[in-house]
Amino acid sequence: MAVTDVHPPRSSAGPKRPLREPPGPVGSPFVGVLPALRRDPIQLFLDAWRAHGDVVRLPLAGGRHGYLLAHPDHVRHVLQENHANYRKDPRSNEKLKETLGEGLLTAEGEHWLSQRRLMQPAFHRQRVAAFGTLMTERTLAMLERWEPHARTGAPLDVASEMMRLTFEIIGRAMFGADLRDLAPTVARALAVGLEHTMRRIQAYPDLPPWLPLPDNLRFRRALRDLDQVVYRVIEGRRAVTDAPDDLLSLLLHARDESSGACMDDRQLRDEVMTILLAGHETTAVALTWTWYLLSRHPEVRRRLQAELSAVLGDRPPTVEDLAHLPYTHMVVQEAMRLYPPAWVISRVPLADDAVDGFRLPAGQVVFLSPYVTHRHPAFWENPEGFDPERFAPERSAGRPRYAYFPFGGGPRLCIGNSFALQEAQLILATIARQYQLDLVPGHPVALHPLITLRPRYGMLMTVRRWC
Repeated sequence: MAVTDVHPPRSSAGPKRPLREPPGPVGSPFVGVLPALRRDPIQLFLDAWRAHGDVVRLPLAGGRHGYLLAHPDHVRHVLQENHANYRKDPRSNEKLKETLGEGLLTAEGEHWLSQRRLMQPAFHRQRVAAFGTLMTERTLAMLERWEPHARTGAPLDVASEMMRLTFEIIGRAMFGADLRDLAPTVARALAVGLEHTMRRIQAYPDLPPWLPLPDNLRFRRALRDLDQVVYRVIEGRRAVTDAPDDLLSLLLHARDESSGACMDDRQLRDEVMTILLAGHETTAVALTWTWYLLSRHPEVRRRLQAELSAVLGDRPPTVEDLAHLPYTHMVVQEAMRLYPPAWVISRVPLADDAVDGFRLPAGQVVFLSPYVTHRHPAFWENPEGFDPERFAPERSAGRPRYAYFPFGGGPRLCIGNSFALQEAQLILATIARQYQLDLVPGHPVALHPLITLRPRYGMLMTVRRWC
C-alpha cells in the first residue's frame, strides 16, 4: 500500500507554534493498541504509519503512549543529534537484562561508555579482517555436511544452519573457544529466551518473573543452559597459559580505573553472554532472509553467481576479494533493508522533546523501526521490491544517512557492524559460488518479530550444486 500523505519534515525557521499531539489510532479502552502490538507489531507499525504519517501516537496499556517516528531526519535526531536526552526503554531493557545482564547491549551511562572503550580494539578493522580465513573455513566445513543433502535432495533448515555457523565463528573469533558441540543447546535455549523476553515486554499486567509459571520455569532452565556455556568459556580460558589476544583476553585483564579491580565473574558473564548471543543471532537472521530472497528472485541470484564466478573462479573468497565483489555487498545490504534483523529500536526521552512540531513527552517510549523507515517511498523506489542495485553509488547519492540504519546509529552504533558485514559477505560468497538454495514448495514463510526478526517456521530449503 503506497503512502501518499507523507512529507519531509517542515523547517523549524520562523515563529514557533505550539507543539501538537501527533495523530494516531484510538485503540481500545484501558489496553490501547496492546492487543495488536502482541499479535503483529510490525503490521501495527506499518498500518499506523500509512494511515497517520511520519509521527504517530500509539496508545498503550495503563495510560502510557508510544511514539513511532518513521522519517530519517527524526531517526537522526533521536540516535545522533539529541542522543544525550534519550536512554534505552527501561521496560524492555530490564527484560533483556534477565538474560544478558549488564552487558554492552543493555548498559547505560558511564558503565556502557567504559565497556565500549574497552571492547572497541577487538573490533578494529584490521583485527576483523584477520578473521576472514576463519569465516570461510567454517563455512566450507558446513558445506561438507551439506553434501548428502545436495546428492539426495533432502531439505535442511537454513535458519538453523546459519545459526550454528555464526555461533561457531563468534566463539572462535572473540573467545578462542570451539563451541561446535554446544550449538544445538544454545539454539534451543536462545529460542526459549527470546520468546519469553518478548512476551514479558508485551505483558500487561507485568507479572513478576519469580512466579512459578510454566513460561518462567522454561526460561529459567534455558538460562541455566546458557550460563553453563558462558561459564565454560570463561573457565576454559582461565585454564590456558598461552591464551590468544582476543576479546576475552581484554575482558579478563581489564581493570577498573579507580579501584584497579578486575571484572568479577558476573561482569565477565554478562559481557561474554552479550557478545556471544548478539554476535551470532543477527548475522544468521540476515543470511537466512538473504537465501529466501535469492530463492524468490532467480535473476538476482544469476547475477550474483556470475560475479562470484568471474572474480573467484573455483576458489573460496578472501577478505581482499570483497572490494571486487560489489554486487555481493549490495545483495547483503538489500536483504537487510527488507528484513533488518534488529527491526525496532526503542528509546525514552529524559526531558520533553519535539520533532516536526509534534511533542514527545518525557518518560514515554519512542519507537524507531528500520523495517518501516526502510520502506519509506520518499527515499526508496518500489520499496517492497528486492533490488540490490539501489545501493549502487549513483542511486545512493543524496539518500539520507538514516534512511537505512540496520545497525542503529549515533554513539550506540552496533560495535560489531564491520564484523557482521564481512562475515555475511564471506559466507554468502562461499556458499553461492557452489550451491543454489531453493525454498521447499509449500513451506510457510512468515515474520516472527522477537528481539530479532526471525522466520517463524524456519527456512526449509533444498541445496544443489550449480558448478
